[in-house]
Amino acid sequence: MHIHILGICGTFMGSLALLARDLGHTVTGSDANIYPPMSTQLADAGVEVWEGYKAEHLMPAPDLVVVGNACKRGMEAVEYMLNERLPYTSGPQFLYETVLKDRHVLAVAGTHGKTTTTTMLAWILQFSNINTGFLIGGVPLVKTADDRLKTAFAHSAHLGERYFVIEADEYDSAFFDKRSKFVHYRPTTAILNNLEYDHADIFADLDAIQTQFHHMIRMIPSKGQIIIPADTPSLEATLDKGVWTPVVRTHLNGGNDDNGAAEWQAKLGAEDGSSFEVRHGDDCASVTWSMSGLHNVNNGLAAITAAHHIGVSVEAACHALSQFGGIKRRMELIGDVDDILVFDDFAHHPTAISSTLDGAKKRLAPRRIWAIIEPRSNTMKLGSHRPHLAPSAAVADQVIWYESKGLTWGLKEAIGDAPNQLVLGSVDAILSHLKTQARAGDAIIIMSNGGFEGIHGRLVDTLSQP
Repeated sequence: MHIHILGICGTFMGSLALLARDLGHTVTGSDANIYPPMSTQLADAGVEVWEGYKAEHLMPAPDLVVVGNACKRGMEAVEYMLNERLPYTSGPQFLYETVLKDRHVLAVAGTHGKTTTTTMLAWILQFSNINTGFLIGGVPLVKTADDRLKTAFAHSAHLGERYFVIEADEYDSAFFDKRSKFVHYRPTTAILNNLEYDHADIFADLDAIQTQFHHMIRMIPSKGQIIIPADTPSLEATLDKGVWTPVVRTHLNGGNDDNGAAEWQAKLGAEDGSSFEVRHGDDCASVTWSMSGLHNVNNGLAAITAAHHIGVSVEAACHALSQFGGIKRRMELIGDVDDILVFDDFAHHPTAISSTLDGAKKRLAPRRIWAIIEPRSNTMKLGSHRPHLAPSAAVADQVIWYESKGLTWGLKEAIGDAPNQLVLGSVDAILSHLKTQARAGDAIIIMSNGGFEGIHGRLVDTLSQP
């Protein structure tokens, strides 16, 4: 078939395009925002992408249009598709019907850590010689000489065979299907990493999100497994709505605070999370890796637990994670200019910002930590997290917030007089400030879930200038 994907450069839809291509389909796509790393992946895979949502992109008519959730009524291509009665479906529905329905699906859901945990789980299975399929909302960083692993993780999606690991997003499926994406996936093994209020543009409150999570829980078979961190009231309340699947709990303890309800335990070997020990019954093994932060230890523990559900031993899973290279845009080092390190990170929620900066502070000590943050997500733009912004970045030594034209509220008022936190209204102003104030031994962490007007490369260039 010829499949045309509207919104193809989104992390989910771009990965879906790669799977459709591997299934033998001819794939083209349209998007209004075309930027790396997804645009690069698609170009490397030979998928033709056109800018904008024009009716002409659907001429001649494809066999099927797969519509991303960024597409809305009123867009030229959407109106043409409907008026001409072209066959169409949502991305999640297409994924279920063509890939997932005959496989053991391992889904990773939660407000934070979905991409990282999904990548960790897929890595563990592939490293353990299980040719699992996967769809990740990011691009893996593969640091290995193993040709099989390099091939499997060349892109953010892989067909695999019996198993499929999927990042299970709670955002809606399409303008004509307002159910959460993960409702389509019907997992057998499900990680529920955490649950906080987010996506204020489509959910009125936390209870509305919990309802969607419970829709997915209702579909998990009794022979499956649900994995949650212990002491997470929002998830426990969701399970209280009804659960028909065995629930396994995980816990990261800082010493002697073992949680008796958690049969999977992790204990830090290093304060920054760069090493930790995993215990499950009489099984015990350790991970020493390139990652940092307590959030990543929790992510890793959940991935190890899920891998164990399909037969991977604790020792084998820990050995695999010790070889894990991470993924792009998650504390990815993109430049070192005269001992000023520049990192790119995707964190865009106060909890993620806080945990990422805490891990960086511990790992990179004694470097001075700069956080350059763009409040860009729909929830951020609506101002739902305003009271939590300044506290979320407080662990950094210096913070610059970018007040873009897309914000509908006063960022300066929200940050107030928070120590060492500054609000600037242009990328040029941010670059100028860093050029004069950053010094050798600093680490600059750029935090955004978008392109941030190309600040990453521009900053490296600016710092390199005499």
